[in-house]
Amino acid sequence: MVEEENIEEACRKAVEEDDGPKGVCYCFWGPIYWFKMLAVEMHWSFVFGVVSIYGINQGLGGALSRIGTEYYMKDVQRVQPSEAQVYSGITSIPWIIKPIWGLLTDVVPIMGYRRRPYFILSGMLGVVSMLFISLHSKLQLVFAILALTAGNLAGAVADVTVDACVAQNSISHPSRAADMQSLCTLSYSFGGLLGFSISGVFIHLIGPKGVFGLLTLPAALISLVGILLSEPQVSNFAYNEVNQKFHDAAKSMWTTLKGPDVWRPCLYMYISTTVSLNINEGLFYWYTDSKEGPSFSKEAVGYIFSMGAIGSFLGALLYQNVLKNRSLRDMLFWTQLLFGLAGMLDLMLVQRMNLRFGIPDYLFIVIGEAVSQMIYRLKWMPLLVLCSKLCPSGIEGTFFALLMSIGNLGDLSSSWGGGLLLHVLNVTRIKFEDLWLAILIRNILRVSPLCLLFLVPKGDPNAFMLSTKDEAETSEPDNIELAYLIHSVDDKF
Repeated sequence: MVEEENIEEACRKAVEEDDGPKGVCYCFWGPIYWFKMLAVEMHWSFVFGVVSIYGINQGLGGALSRIGTEYYMKDVQRVQPSEAQVYSGITSIPWIIKPIWGLLTDVVPIMGYRRRPYFILSGMLGVVSMLFISLHSKLQLVFAILALTAGNLAGAVADVTVDACVAQNSISHPSRAADMQSLCTLSYSFGGLLGFSISGVFIHLIGPKGVFGLLTLPAALISLVGILLSEPQVSNFAYNEVNQKFHDAAKSMWTTLKGPDVWRPCLYMYISTTVSLNINEGLFYWYTDSKEGPSFSKEAVGYIFSMGAIGSFLGALLYQNVLKNRSLRDMLFWTQLLFGLAGMLDLMLVQRMNLRFGIPDYLFIVIGEAVSQMIYRLKWMPLLVLCSKLCPSGIEGTFFALLMSIGNLGDLSSSWGGGLLLHVLNVTRIKFEDLWLAILIRNILRVSPLCLLFLVPKGDPNAFMLSTKDEAETSEPDNIELAYLIHSVDDKF
């Protein structure tokens, strides 16, 4: 252990002593130097895992899956947009119960490893589920939903496992927490850009089910991450103490979660997500409608979403280079306000106001998608950094998954709420008369969380840090219980 710490310290000093590229050369060599720095400090297999899972599986694969699922529900299963919203929420349930998967990765090692086997098993599940839905010509809707849910389960397990690695490294390398979140977000955005750019072409050439067949490749890559990941092996693990470990981990999570510095931003995260009603299915059906809408082709739809990925990518770059040290409350105020205003571009599009100004539908929606996704990314980046710093040592994967599942629960509530709104306003496959009203209601609700900003801390999210072992030992008496629980969980591992 001492030798490993000395090696890590030597690597850190070596990186710090290297001033890196300067001036104009930074535009080319800067990203390479940045990747090299992260690989030296955190190990290359960690960087490979983040890029593979966030960039290729969730970014590239997620983009193909999203467009493929949209057309699969619309053209193959032929469901209504309000129904598609509900089914989308059902298939996302594995993401909501992420703490269960996080708890497994934290306290139940398989063959002496806490991360690697879960990567391998989740990759295998993803391959099987995507093959199942792609090889059946007339698959019933209920089985299609089950297959899509299984695919999301594979993605959720892989996601929570890599999140645990990120959270663990954020605690051991606190000065690199923002860099690691930027690596995750940039990988995801770049992969999404590529995926959306080619999704329409593949949908046109091989259809939605063919796209699901292609998704077996990103799923298989998850298993490869598990094979290559550098992870110390846990020896002589007492499986007969698993129940006690679950109890200790759950108690530690509850003790941490009920602290005001934790539950207040969590409550804000849930409410701000829930009230931003998701009516994307209604907009998608309108985009592709030949009578009421602009009747975009499959390729055009893919390119439109790729512009959103570009906006998300630019948002991550802007946060990393300019805004990562800004006050959290100020960031959320402006991004939440701008997020609501950006939604008005959808209203202008549906009302065809852009045509009155001579702006083509395609150009207008590309601008709107890029702006909305950039603001959305800027809204979530500081919250992600804050969440990574709230994780107590020893249950990083579980607690980070719990925090993320709160956001995912908000997404589910938003999706079902949006589906209910579309149903009430009678927005169907061919009727879009009141779609503008759904957009207006959504935009008004988007700015309502501004009155809840008192729930989040004022300062820089990078400066916040939950008490570690050494700090907890000398903390005030009201923190002694948390210190003991963290000690007990760590010592048992």
